[in-house]
Amino acid sequence: MGKVLKVIEVLSESGVSYEDAIKTAVAETSKTVRHIRSAYVQEQSVTVKDGKVDMFRVNVKITFEVDV
Repeated sequence: MGKVLKVIEVLSESGVSYEDAIKTAVAETSKTVRHIRSAYVQEQSVTVKDGKVDMFRVNVKITFEVDV
């Protein structure tokens, strides 16, 4: 039988960098989702406070294998 994959969308943010926000998204998702195969960064944005970048935000699509 072939593999079945599922994709979920996760939003994450970091005060450090986009890379940290991506790593956080994968790490937090992996606490409850097994067999993660890939992460696709769909969108990046920032929040601004007092004229400076405050938070780095990412919208990540995470693909994982489903147990069948």
